[in-house]
Amino acid sequence: MDKAATLMLDDGSVFRGYSFGYEKPVSGEVVFNTAMTGYPESLTDPSYAGQLMVLTYPLIGNYGVPPRTFGPDGIATFMESERIHAEAIIVSDYSEEYSHWNAVCSLGDWLKEERIPGIYGIDTRALTKKLREHGVMMGRIVMGDQPEELSDFGQYANVNYVDRVSCKEVITYGEGAGKKRVVLLDCGVKHNIIRCLLRRGVTVIRVPWDYDFNRLEYDGLFLSNGPGDPDTCEAAVRNIRKALAGDKPICGICMGNQLLAKAGGASIYKLKYGHRSHNQPVRMVGTDKCFITSQNHGYAVDNDTLGEEWEPLFVNMNDGTNEGIRHKTKPFFSSQFHPEACSGPLDTEFMFDKFVELL
Repeated sequence: MDKAATLMLDDGSVFRGYSFGYEKPVSGEVVFNTAMTGYPESLTDPSYAGQLMVLTYPLIGNYGVPPRTFGPDGIATFMESERIHAEAIIVSDYSEEYSHWNAVCSLGDWLKEERIPGIYGIDTRALTKKLREHGVMMGRIVMGDQPEELSDFGQYANVNYVDRVSCKEVITYGEGAGKKRVVLLDCGVKHNIIRCLLRRGVTVIRVPWDYDFNRLEYDGLFLSNGPGDPDTCEAAVRNIRKALAGDKPICGICMGNQLLAKAGGASIYKLKYGHRSHNQPVRMVGTDKCFITSQNHGYAVDNDTLGEEWEPLFVNMNDGTNEGIRHKTKPFFSSQFHPEACSGPLDTEFMFDKFVELL
């Protein structure tokens, strides 16, 4: 029998289950993801840093975990980064038995290897309803008979998680392969963003989140996804603002959308429970075109604060929130959703085509 484990929320709620991962206490912001598949990609998405990830799909683990292999350039073959970034995973029913052509181990064994807790036997429907009604909240997982009154829920707001997950030095991919050079501002980039750019024949120069890339020779600027509050990334905003004075193409994804908006003078606010799924419908503003998108974010751009030179590019069809912006005269645009998905639908991968065409 697996060891007992308990999830406690900062409002006093208690959910009891069993451990199937690494056994250690951990705290973080409790968020839910309604995707049916993709737990290897989600767990290795740096945007989940500092968070306890609740999966609403009831059965998790049945297709195991793919190889943790990397290409000669250091890009993961099947994952979205070098390691798991979520603080823990919370599921209803965990399948110890797995079957998949590409699986090499169970989810539980992978979690233990990377020292990440996992809990099953939780009523994830009740937990998700609570998070939807109350909003995301801090939580803590404790193992066995650890006293509940000793809980430390930690802190998520005002923590610069981008600094924790960004690269620490400049890394170049596809040197000499492409005539065009793209600076990738790494705020916690998913590896499929790099793959999508390299497939389109450009050289990618990946730089740390606070690096002043304006000193480099480049043809376009790409702003990546990343975890936490964009208001903690003022160094990045200052450098992006310098780039806005020029006319080289700029494209942003997720955190990149928010940082581009902030550089243009807009404000950001925290969503009640965020968008984390594969099935978020967004409409391109001014058209009847609607796309199904993969998303993972807890903050949004305030459309009412966009300057006169900017306008919304996409809007969420569920709640009307901003899903992208564009400059009215210069080649600057972004999306709040993930056009590279992985996991999720690839309906909007044309965003990369548009960006590369502008270089």
